[in-house]
Amino acid sequence: MKKLVSIMLVLALCVGCMLTFAGCSGSNDDGKYKIGIVQLVEHPALDAATDGFKQAIIDELGEDAVVFDFQNAQNDANTCSTIANQFVSNNVDLIMANATPALQAAAAATGDIPILGTSVTEYGVALEIKDFNGTVGGNISGTSDLAPLDKQAEMITKWCPDAKNVGLLYCSKEANSQYQVDVVKTELEKKGLKVTAYPFTDSNDLAQVCTTAADKCDVIYVPTDNTVAENTGIIDNICEPKKIPVIAGEEGICSGCGIATLSISYYDLGYTTGKMAVKILRDGADISTMPIEYAENQTPKYNKQNCTALGITPLEGYTAIEEN
Repeated sequence: MKKLVSIMLVLALCVGCMLTFAGCSGSNDDGKYKIGIVQLVEHPALDAATDGFKQAIIDELGEDAVVFDFQNAQNDANTCSTIANQFVSNNVDLIMANATPALQAAAAATGDIPILGTSVTEYGVALEIKDFNGTVGGNISGTSDLAPLDKQAEMITKWCPDAKNVGLLYCSKEANSQYQVDVVKTELEKKGLKVTAYPFTDSNDLAQVCTTAADKCDVIYVPTDNTVAENTGIIDNICEPKKIPVIAGEEGICSGCGIATLSISYYDLGYTTGKMAVKILRDGADISTMPIEYAENQTPKYNKQNCTALGITPLEGYTAIEEN
């Protein structure tokens, strides 16, 4: 009898293990993959990255194989943390973190659930990794929206050859914005230009800081900054009447307040991130060995309306941004 009981217990444990492992194909009872998406804020670039991410997964796995839990943090880092912790509690299969504060929040929330970042400029800066070699390791990988910063600086001198004073306008709370302006500042100073940083803390002091920059500078550069992207109208309303051109780090910002940009496709960037997710979820790829991927192409574009308003002739080789 004791042997029989032992055999029955072993069989019961085996069945339980089989059911447990069967549930690992997806966190839902119906076997679907559950993916949490935490996006810092809604603006065209981040929206496009999320759309591309979701479409890549649907194209590879089918719409019925996945459930997306999309959460917008309304440009608040604390809300990013709350959302990320909710995803962990819900035992999602993967977290997609759209923008640097979202990535930082997800990284703090879990060391186990795979995390893919997108619209993140420099992962070494975002995650405070010394001597970053291109692979984060652990449970994190993703894609970067970094366009060559030396070429960004070169754009300023080509579009505004008579400029002597350049202002760098950015949100001081965004680590990757600080990284970009530091590099651009170095590149411009090599060219003999006077460069001044104009950091603002949030949208509440953006107008005041931007006005100061426009009064003192010949041209303003803004990096791929999420707070700027959400408030391009403020910058445009200040700079255009003062005839101060703005060179932007990405197309969405340029279409709102700039004259020219060296832009990537955020949709394509998100799509690449989605393909990385498929490799992890379906193919069992080890995220700890997956290097950060970058946009393959950068496209020089200009804002036709703003160029006309400022009396600037677009340079050859630049394509007009399509008006919505």
